[in-house]
Amino acid sequence: MNKSKRPFTKSKRSFRRRLPPIQSGDRIDYRNMSLISRFTSEQGKILSRRVNRVTLKQQRLITIAIKQARILSLLPFLNNQKQFER
Repeated sequence: MNKSKRPFTKSKRSFRRRLPPIQSGDRIDYRNMSLISRFTSEQGKILSRRVNRVTLKQQRLITIAIKQARILSLLPFLNNQKQFER
């Protein structure tokens, strides 16, 4: 048996490179609400690194900034307002 020849080759798919969520010029700060609000869920929870697609260093800075914004009442701790649809 010749193992070097593969009868089933993987198709070469073209992947669209995802843009990083944080640009190089963006400052991760508690005052930058437009940036911080992208990394929280609808309930107000901080999203994980896997979901955010950011580096470990960026995730730590995001977490600190979100917590500071919550303490200063710029962001809610929880957002459990139930929406009733009829």
